Amino acid sequence: MSTLTLTKDDLLAISQLLDSRLDPIKSDITELKGDVRNLKDDVRNLKDDVRNLKDDVRNLKGDVQTLFGKADVIENDIRTIKLTMENVIKPQLQLLAENYMPAAKRYEKATAQIETMQSDIEMLKKVTADHSERLQKIS
Repeated sequence: MSTLTLTKDDLLAISQLLDSRLDPIKSDITELKGDVRNLKDDVRNLKDDVRNLKDDVRNLKGDVQTLFGKADVIENDIRTIKLTMENVIKPQLQLLAENYMPAAKRYEKATAQIETMQSDIEMLKKVTADHSERLQKIS
C-alpha cells in the first residue's frame, strides 16, 4: 500500500477549491435564511391578522345579537301599535264618521234656516222701529 502525502500547497489548493465550490452554497444558504426570516415575519403578521379578524368577528357577532334584540323590541312595538289602531283608534274614527254625517246634514239644514231667521229678524227690527216711531208720534 502506498501512502499519499499532501503538501501544504496541495492542501491550500484543495481548501481553495472547496471554498470556491462552497461559496455558491453559502450564498444560497444565506439567501434561504433571509427568505425563512421573511417567511417567519409574514407568518407572525398573518397570525396577528387572524387574531384581529377573530376579534372583529366576535364584535360583529355581539353587534348582530344586539340588532336582533332591538328588532324584537321593534316588532313588539309595531304589534302594540297595530293592536291599538285596530282596537282603539279605528272604532273611534268609525264612531266619529258615523256621527259626523248626520250632524253635517243637520248643520246644512240649519244654515238655511238661520239665514231665513236672520232676514226675518232684520225685517222685524225695521217694522218694530217703524212702529215705535209711529207710536211716538201718536202719543
